[in-house]
Amino acid sequence: MTWDFETEPEFEAKLEWMRGFVREEIFPLETLHLDFQTFLKVAAPLMQQVKDQGLWAAHLGPDLGGQGYGQVKLGLMHEILGMCEYAPPIFGNQAPDSGNSELIALAATPEQRKQWLEPLLAGQIYSAFSMTEQGTGADPTQFTTSAVLDGDEWVINGTKWFVSNADRADLHVLMAVTDPDEHRHRRASMLLVPADTPGISLRRIGSMNDPYPVPSMHTQAEVTYTDVRIPAESILGKRGQAFELAQERLGPGRIHHCMRWVGVCRRAFDALCERAVSKSLHGSLLADKQTVQNWVADSAAAIESARLLTLHAAWKIDQVGARAAAREIAMIKYYGAPIMHDVIDRALQIHGSLGYSTDLPLEHLYRWARASRIYDGPDEVHRMVVARGILREYEPRDIPSEHIPTRHAAALEKYGHLLSD
Repeated sequence: MTWDFETEPEFEAKLEWMRGFVREEIFPLETLHLDFQTFLKVAAPLMQQVKDQGLWAAHLGPDLGGQGYGQVKLGLMHEILGMCEYAPPIFGNQAPDSGNSELIALAATPEQRKQWLEPLLAGQIYSAFSMTEQGTGADPTQFTTSAVLDGDEWVINGTKWFVSNADRADLHVLMAVTDPDEHRHRRASMLLVPADTPGISLRRIGSMNDPYPVPSMHTQAEVTYTDVRIPAESILGKRGQAFELAQERLGPGRIHHCMRWVGVCRRAFDALCERAVSKSLHGSLLADKQTVQNWVADSAAAIESARLLTLHAAWKIDQVGARAAAREIAMIKYYGAPIMHDVIDRALQIHGSLGYSTDLPLEHLYRWARASRIYDGPDEVHRMVVARGILREYEPRDIPSEHIPTRHAAALEKYGHLLSD
Protein backbone atom coordinates (compact mmCIF):
# COMPACT_ATOMS: atom_id res chain seq x y z
CA MET A 1 0.00 0.00 0.00
CA THR A 2 1.16 3.53 -0.78
CA TRP A 3 1.41 6.00 2.03
CA ASP A 4 -0.68 9.10 1.44
CA PHE A 5 -0.74 11.97 3.92
CA GLU A 6 -2.23 14.48 1.49
CA THR A 7 -5.41 16.31 2.47
CA GLU A 8 -7.83 18.35 0.41
CA PRO A 9 -7.41 22.16 0.10
CA GLU A 10 -10.46 22.80 2.29
CA PHE A 11 -8.87 20.96 5.20
CA GLU A 12 -5.52 22.67 4.67
CA ALA A 13 -7.37 25.98 4.97
CA LYS A 14 -8.66 24.80 8.37
CA LEU A 15 -5.12 23.93 9.45
CA GLU A 16 -3.89 27.36 8.36
CA TRP A 17 -6.63 29.01 10.41
CA MET A 18 -5.63 26.88 13.40
CA ARG A 19 -1.97 27.91 13.09
CA GLY A 20 -2.83 31.60 13.23
CA PHE A 21 -5.47 31.17 15.92
CA VAL A 22 -3.19 29.22 18.26
CA ARG A 23 -0.30 31.66 17.89
CA GLU A 24 -2.28 34.89 18.03
CA GLU A 25 -5.09 34.05 20.44
CA ILE A 26 -3.91 31.17 22.64
CA PHE A 27 -0.16 31.72 23.10
CA PRO A 28 -0.76 34.95 25.09
CA LEU A 29 -2.76 33.01 27.70
CA GLU A 30 0.44 31.31 28.84
CA THR A 31 1.64 34.50 30.51
CA LEU A 32 -1.42 34.62 32.80
CA HIS A 33 -0.71 31.32 34.67
CA LEU A 34 -4.42 30.51 34.95
CA ASP A 35 -5.99 27.90 37.19
CA PHE A 36 -8.47 25.68 35.39
CA GLN A 37 -11.68 27.42 36.46
CA THR A 38 -10.36 30.85 35.51
CA PHE A 39 -9.11 29.41 32.24
CA LEU A 40 -12.61 28.16 31.38
CA LYS A 41 -14.01 31.65 31.91
CA VAL A 42 -11.34 33.33 29.80
CA ALA A 43 -11.39 30.66 27.08
CA ALA A 44 -15.18 30.55 26.54
CA PRO A 45 -15.22 33.02 23.60
CA LEU A 46 -12.25 31.23 22.03
CA MET A 47 -14.08 27.91 22.30
CA GLN A 48 -17.02 29.48 20.50
CA GLN A 49 -14.75 30.53 17.63
CA VAL A 50 -13.56 26.96 17.33
CA LYS A 51 -17.15 25.71 17.25
CA ASP A 52 -18.00 28.31 14.58
CA GLN A 53 -15.17 26.84 12.47
CA GLY A 54 -16.59 23.33 12.88
CA LEU A 55 -13.44 22.12 14.64
CA TRP A 56 -14.81 21.41 18.13
CA ALA A 57 -14.33 17.79 19.33
CA ALA A 58 -13.14 16.82 15.86
CA HIS A 59 -12.03 13.37 17.06
CA LEU A 60 -15.59 12.00 16.99
CA GLY A 61 -18.03 11.24 14.20
CA PRO A 62 -20.62 13.67 12.82
CA ASP A 63 -23.41 11.88 14.70
CA LEU A 64 -21.70 12.95 17.94
CA GLY A 65 -20.92 16.52 16.94
CA GLY A 66 -17.45 15.86 15.50
CA GLN A 67 -16.21 15.82 11.93
CA GLY A 68 -15.37 12.14 11.51
CA TYR A 69 -11.76 12.95 10.63
CA GLY A 70 -9.42 10.00 10.32
CA GLN A 71 -6.22 9.72 12.32
CA VAL A 72 -4.03 11.39 9.69
CA LYS A 73 -6.14 14.56 9.74
CA LEU A 74 -6.40 14.47 13.52
CA GLY A 75 -2.64 14.02 13.71
CA LEU A 76 -2.08 17.12 11.58
CA MET A 77 -4.42 19.05 13.85
CA HIS A 78 -2.67 17.86 17.02
CA GLU A 79 0.68 18.90 15.58
CA ILE A 80 -0.66 22.46 15.83
CA LEU A 81 -2.47 22.00 19.15
CA GLY A 82 0.66 20.58 20.76
CA MET A 83 2.43 23.94 20.60
CA CYS A 84 0.49 25.20 23.64
CA GLU A 85 -1.08 23.29 26.53
CA TYR A 86 -4.09 25.63 26.49
CA ALA A 87 -4.95 24.75 22.89
CA PRO A 88 -6.42 21.21 23.24
CA PRO A 89 -9.15 22.15 25.76
CA ILE A 90 -10.09 25.17 23.64
CA PHE A 91 -10.66 22.73 20.78
CA GLY A 92 -12.54 20.21 22.97
CA ASN A 93 -9.76 17.71 22.35
CA GLN A 94 -7.87 17.51 25.64
CA ALA A 95 -6.72 14.39 27.43
CA PRO A 96 -8.14 12.47 29.16
CA ASP A 97 -11.58 13.72 28.06
CA SER A 98 -11.04 13.09 24.35
CA GLY A 99 -10.01 9.47 24.93
CA ASN A 100 -12.82 8.91 27.42
CA SER A 101 -15.40 10.32 25.02
CA GLU A 102 -14.13 8.02 22.26
CA LEU A 103 -14.38 5.08 24.66
CA ILE A 104 -17.92 5.95 25.77
CA ALA A 105 -18.95 6.47 22.14
CA LEU A 106 -17.54 3.04 21.30
CA ALA A 107 -19.02 0.95 24.12
CA ALA A 108 -21.77 2.85 25.95
CA THR A 109 -25.49 2.14 25.96
CA PRO A 110 -27.84 4.87 24.66
CA GLU A 111 -28.65 5.80 28.25
CA GLN A 112 -24.95 6.11 29.18
CA ARG A 113 -24.30 8.25 26.12
CA LYS A 114 -27.09 10.61 27.05
CA GLN A 115 -25.98 10.84 30.67
CA TRP A 116 -22.23 11.22 30.13
CA LEU A 117 -21.18 11.61 26.50
CA GLU A 118 -23.40 14.51 25.51
CA PRO A 119 -22.35 16.80 28.40
CA LEU A 120 -18.73 15.67 28.04
CA LEU A 121 -18.67 16.69 24.38
CA ALA A 122 -20.40 19.95 25.17
CA GLY A 123 -17.68 20.82 27.69
CA GLN A 124 -20.22 20.87 30.50
CA ILE A 125 -18.46 18.15 32.52
CA TYR A 126 -14.95 16.70 32.72
CA SER A 127 -13.64 13.20 33.27
CA ALA A 128 -10.72 11.15 34.56
CA PHE A 129 -9.33 7.83 33.32
CA SER A 130 -8.75 5.84 36.49
CA MET A 131 -6.58 2.93 35.42
CA THR A 132 -2.98 2.82 36.68
CA GLU A 133 -1.93 1.51 40.09
CA GLN A 134 1.31 2.07 41.95
CA GLY A 135 3.65 -0.91 41.98
CA THR A 136 2.16 -2.69 38.95
CA GLY A 137 4.40 -1.05 36.37
CA ALA A 138 2.80 -0.95 32.93
CA ASP A 139 0.98 -4.27 33.30
CA PRO A 140 -2.78 -3.78 33.75
CA THR A 141 -3.24 -7.50 34.32
CA GLN A 142 -1.72 -7.01 37.80
CA PHE A 143 -4.27 -4.44 38.97
CA THR A 144 -5.95 -5.21 42.29
CA THR A 145 -8.72 -2.59 42.55
CA SER A 146 -11.86 -4.72 42.64
CA ALA A 147 -15.55 -4.36 41.85
CA VAL A 148 -17.80 -7.04 43.34
CA LEU A 149 -21.41 -7.42 42.26
CA ASP A 150 -23.67 -7.22 45.31
CA GLY A 151 -27.26 -7.59 44.18
CA ASP A 152 -27.89 -4.76 41.74
CA GLU A 153 -24.78 -2.77 42.70
CA TRP A 154 -21.04 -2.91 42.13
CA VAL A 155 -18.97 -2.42 45.29
CA ILE A 156 -15.56 -0.93 44.48
CA ASN A 157 -12.44 -1.08 46.67
CA GLY A 158 -8.88 -0.14 45.83
CA THR A 159 -6.49 2.69 45.04
CA LYS A 160 -5.56 4.16 41.68
CA TRP A 161 -2.40 6.13 41.06
CA PHE A 162 -1.59 9.13 38.84
CA VAL A 163 -5.17 9.71 37.77
CA SER A 164 -5.05 12.77 35.52
CA ASN A 165 -7.33 15.68 36.43
CA ALA A 166 -9.25 13.66 39.03
CA ASP A 167 -9.54 16.73 41.25
CA ARG A 168 -11.85 18.43 38.74
CA ALA A 169 -13.55 15.40 37.16
CA ASP A 170 -17.28 14.76 37.27
CA LEU A 171 -16.83 11.19 36.04
CA HIS A 172 -14.24 8.46 36.58
CA VAL A 173 -13.84 5.87 33.83
CA LEU A 174 -12.54 3.11 36.10
CA MET A 175 -10.77 -0.16 35.28
CA ALA A 176 -11.46 -2.67 38.07
CA VAL A 177 -11.11 -6.43 38.54
CA THR A 178 -14.58 -7.99 38.37
CA ASP A 179 -13.63 -11.60 37.52
CA PRO A 180 -10.36 -12.50 39.26
CA ASP A 181 -10.43 -16.17 38.20
CA GLU A 182 -10.75 -15.45 34.47
CA HIS A 183 -7.91 -15.30 31.94
CA ARG A 184 -5.62 -12.40 32.82
CA HIS A 185 -6.91 -10.33 29.90
CA ARG A 186 -10.54 -10.97 30.86
CA ARG A 187 -10.37 -10.23 34.61
CA ALA A 188 -11.25 -6.54 34.50
CA SER A 189 -14.21 -4.41 33.42
CA MET A 190 -14.71 -0.72 32.73
CA LEU A 191 -17.09 1.13 35.02
CA LEU A 192 -18.58 4.63 34.87
CA VAL A 193 -18.31 6.10 38.37
CA PRO A 194 -19.73 9.56 39.22
CA ALA A 195 -17.01 11.51 41.03
CA ASP A 196 -19.36 12.54 43.84
CA THR A 197 -20.21 8.95 44.81
CA PRO A 198 -19.69 8.38 48.56
CA GLY A 199 -16.47 6.53 49.40
CA ILE A 200 -14.20 8.28 46.88
CA SER A 201 -11.27 10.22 48.29
CA LEU A 202 -8.25 11.67 46.56
CA ARG A 203 -4.85 13.12 47.32
CA ARG A 204 -3.37 15.63 44.92
CA ILE A 205 0.12 14.60 43.77
CA GLY A 206 2.72 17.18 42.77
CA SER A 207 5.03 16.34 39.87
CA MET A 208 7.78 17.86 37.74
CA ASN A 209 5.14 19.07 35.29
CA ASP A 210 2.73 20.10 38.05
CA PRO A 211 4.68 21.49 41.04
CA TYR A 212 1.66 21.64 43.36
CA PRO A 213 0.35 24.01 44.68
CA VAL A 214 1.24 26.12 41.60
CA PRO A 215 -1.86 26.26 39.30
CA SER A 216 -1.64 23.77 36.43
CA MET A 217 -3.76 22.70 33.51
CA HIS A 218 -2.84 19.08 34.12
CA THR A 219 -3.02 17.63 37.62
CA GLN A 220 -2.44 14.16 39.05
CA ALA A 221 -4.02 12.44 42.02
CA GLU A 222 -4.05 9.24 44.03
CA VAL A 223 -7.69 8.11 44.20
CA THR A 224 -8.97 5.68 46.83
CA TYR A 225 -12.29 3.84 46.48
CA THR A 226 -13.70 2.52 49.77
CA ASP A 227 -16.92 0.51 49.51
CA VAL A 228 -18.03 2.72 46.62
CA ARG A 229 -21.43 1.57 45.37
CA ILE A 230 -22.71 2.21 41.85
CA PRO A 231 -25.62 0.63 39.92
CA ALA A 232 -24.94 -2.65 38.11
CA GLU A 233 -25.78 -0.97 34.77
CA SER A 234 -22.78 1.35 35.23
CA ILE A 235 -20.54 -1.15 33.45
CA LEU A 236 -19.15 0.16 30.16
CA GLY A 237 -19.26 -2.40 27.39
CA LYS A 238 -19.18 -6.07 28.33
CA ARG A 239 -18.02 -7.64 31.55
CA GLY A 240 -14.34 -8.59 31.30
CA GLN A 241 -13.77 -6.27 28.31
CA ALA A 242 -11.66 -3.61 30.03
CA PHE A 243 -8.30 -4.68 28.62
CA GLU A 244 -9.65 -4.67 25.07
CA LEU A 245 -11.34 -1.29 25.55
CA ALA A 246 -8.20 0.21 27.07
CA GLN A 247 -6.20 -0.79 24.00
CA GLU A 248 -8.83 0.72 21.71
CA ARG A 249 -8.63 3.94 23.69
CA LEU A 250 -4.87 4.21 24.08
CA GLY A 251 -3.91 3.39 20.47
CA PRO A 252 -5.32 6.45 18.69
CA GLY A 253 -4.58 8.51 21.78
CA ARG A 254 -0.86 7.87 21.30
CA ILE A 255 -1.10 9.29 17.78
CA HIS A 256 -2.50 12.49 19.26
CA HIS A 257 0.17 12.56 21.98
CA CYS A 258 3.03 12.03 19.54
CA MET A 259 1.81 14.60 17.03
CA ARG A 260 1.43 17.09 19.86
CA TRP A 261 5.05 16.32 20.70
CA VAL A 262 5.96 17.20 17.12
CA GLY A 263 4.18 20.51 17.67
CA VAL A 264 6.19 21.07 20.86
CA CYS A 265 9.36 20.28 18.90
CA ARG A 266 8.48 22.80 16.22
CA ARG A 267 7.89 25.55 18.76
CA ALA A 268 11.21 24.83 20.47
CA PHE A 269 12.94 24.56 17.08
CA ASP A 270 11.61 27.97 16.05
CA ALA A 271 12.99 29.43 19.27
CA LEU A 272 16.35 27.73 18.64
CA CYS A 273 16.64 29.10 15.10
CA GLU A 274 15.42 32.59 15.95
CA ARG A 275 17.97 32.81 18.75
CA ALA A 276 20.72 31.56 16.42
CA VAL A 277 20.15 34.28 13.82
CA SER A 278 19.57 37.04 16.39
CA LYS A 279 22.35 36.67 18.98
CA SER A 280 26.04 37.50 18.38
CA LEU A 281 28.94 36.10 20.38
CA HIS A 282 32.65 36.76 19.91
CA GLY A 283 32.14 38.75 16.74
CA SER A 284 29.71 36.51 14.88
CA LEU A 285 26.16 35.23 15.06
CA LEU A 286 25.44 32.02 16.93
CA ALA A 287 24.14 30.76 13.58
CA ASP A 288 27.75 30.80 12.32
CA LYS A 289 28.96 28.44 15.07
CA GLN A 290 29.40 24.83 14.00
CA THR A 291 27.91 23.43 17.19
CA VAL A 292 24.76 25.49 16.73
CA GLN A 293 24.56 24.47 13.09
CA ASN A 294 24.77 20.84 14.19
CA TRP A 295 21.95 21.43 16.67
CA VAL A 296 19.78 22.93 13.93
CA ALA A 297 20.52 20.19 11.39
CA ASP A 298 20.11 17.31 13.85
CA SER A 299 16.90 18.76 15.25
CA ALA A 300 15.39 19.29 11.81
CA ALA A 301 16.09 15.70 10.74
CA ALA A 302 14.85 14.27 14.04
CA ILE A 303 11.60 16.24 13.99
CA GLU A 304 10.86 15.25 10.40
CA SER A 305 11.56 11.58 11.08
CA ALA A 306 9.31 11.56 14.16
CA ARG A 307 6.57 13.35 12.20
CA LEU A 308 6.67 10.91 9.29
CA LEU A 309 6.79 7.86 11.57
CA THR A 310 3.76 9.16 13.47
CA LEU A 311 1.80 10.03 10.35
CA HIS A 312 2.52 6.56 9.00
CA ALA A 313 1.09 5.02 12.17
CA ALA A 314 -1.96 7.29 11.84
CA TRP A 315 -2.37 6.30 8.20
CA LYS A 316 -2.17 2.61 9.08
CA ILE A 317 -4.89 3.02 11.73
CA ASP A 318 -7.08 4.64 9.09
CA GLN A 319 -6.42 1.74 6.73
CA VAL A 320 -6.57 -1.35 8.97
CA GLY A 321 -7.48 -0.24 12.50
CA ALA A 322 -5.57 0.37 15.74
CA ARG A 323 -5.08 -3.29 16.61
CA ALA A 324 -3.22 -4.04 13.35
CA ALA A 325 -1.11 -0.91 13.84
CA ALA A 326 0.05 -1.81 17.35
CA ARG A 327 3.72 -2.06 16.38
CA GLU A 328 3.76 1.28 14.63
CA ILE A 329 1.96 2.92 17.56
CA ALA A 330 4.50 1.53 20.04
CA MET A 331 7.39 2.75 17.87
CA ILE A 332 6.27 6.36 17.80
CA LYS A 333 5.88 6.45 21.58
CA TYR A 334 9.49 5.52 22.41
CA TYR A 335 10.98 7.20 19.35
CA GLY A 336 9.25 10.57 19.63
CA ALA A 337 9.66 11.21 23.36
CA PRO A 338 13.49 11.51 23.45
CA ILE A 339 13.46 13.60 20.27
CA MET A 340 11.16 16.11 21.95
CA HIS A 341 13.44 16.18 24.99
CA ASP A 342 16.59 16.72 22.90
CA VAL A 343 15.14 19.48 20.72
CA ILE A 344 13.83 21.40 23.74
CA ASP A 345 17.16 20.87 25.53
CA ARG A 346 19.07 22.46 22.63
CA ALA A 347 16.63 25.37 22.46
CA LEU A 348 16.96 25.93 26.20
CA GLN A 349 20.75 25.71 26.03
CA ILE A 350 21.11 28.31 23.29
CA HIS A 351 19.03 30.76 25.37
CA GLY A 352 21.17 30.25 28.46
CA SER A 353 19.68 31.60 31.68
CA LEU A 354 16.77 33.14 29.75
CA GLY A 355 15.76 29.67 28.56
CA TYR A 356 16.00 28.34 32.11
CA SER A 357 13.76 31.13 33.40
CA THR A 358 9.97 31.22 33.33
CA ASP A 359 10.09 34.26 31.02
CA LEU A 360 10.11 31.74 28.16
CA PRO A 361 7.96 28.60 27.85
CA LEU A 362 10.99 26.36 27.27
CA GLU A 363 11.49 25.38 30.92
CA HIS A 364 7.88 24.27 31.15
CA LEU A 365 8.11 22.33 27.88
CA TYR A 366 11.28 20.70 29.20
CA ARG A 367 9.52 19.40 32.32
CA TRP A 368 6.61 18.23 30.18
CA ALA A 369 9.00 16.34 27.90
CA ARG A 370 10.43 14.26 30.72
CA ALA A 371 7.00 12.93 31.64
CA SER A 372 6.38 11.74 28.07
CA ARG A 373 8.77 8.81 28.51
CA ILE A 374 6.54 7.47 31.31
CA TYR A 375 2.97 8.37 30.34
CA ASP A 376 1.02 5.74 28.36
CA GLY A 377 3.54 3.10 29.37
CA PRO A 378 7.32 3.45 29.87
CA ASP A 379 9.41 3.58 26.70
CA GLU A 380 11.16 0.36 27.73
CA VAL A 381 7.90 -1.60 27.59
CA HIS A 382 7.07 -0.33 24.11
CA ARG A 383 10.57 -1.21 22.90
CA MET A 384 10.15 -4.72 24.29
CA VAL A 385 6.79 -5.15 22.52
CA VAL A 386 8.23 -4.03 19.19
CA ALA A 387 11.36 -6.17 19.50
CA ARG A 388 9.43 -9.31 20.46
CA GLY A 389 7.05 -8.86 17.54
CA ILE A 390 9.88 -8.42 15.06
CA LEU A 391 11.94 -11.34 16.36
CA ARG A 392 8.97 -13.68 16.12
CA GLU A 393 9.14 -13.20 12.35
CA TYR A 394 12.60 -14.77 12.11
CA GLU A 395 13.54 -18.47 12.08
CA PRO A 396 16.55 -19.82 14.03
CA ARG A 397 19.44 -21.21 11.94
CA ASP A 398 22.42 -23.33 12.86
CA ILE A 399 24.69 -21.19 10.66
CA PRO A 400 23.78 -17.57 9.94
CA SER A 401 22.45 -17.17 6.42
CA GLU A 402 24.87 -14.28 5.82
CA HIS A 403 27.91 -16.36 6.87
CA ILE A 404 30.51 -15.99 4.08
CA PRO A 405 31.37 -19.73 3.64
CA THR A 406 27.69 -20.61 3.54
CA ARG A 407 26.97 -17.99 0.91
CA HIS A 408 30.07 -19.03 -1.07
CA ALA A 409 28.99 -22.68 -1.16
CA ALA A 410 25.47 -21.74 -2.24
CA ALA A 411 26.82 -19.49 -5.00
CA LEU A 412 29.13 -22.24 -6.34
CA GLU A 413 26.26 -24.70 -6.43
CA LYS A 414 24.06 -22.27 -8.33
CA TYR A 415 26.58 -20.65 -10.69
CA GLY A 416 29.58 -23.00 -10.69
CA HIS A 417 28.82 -24.49 -14.11
CA LEU A 418 29.04 -21.03 -15.65
CA LEU A 419 32.44 -20.39 -14.06
CA SER A 420 33.92 -23.59 -15.55
CA ASP A 421 33.15 -22.35 -19.06
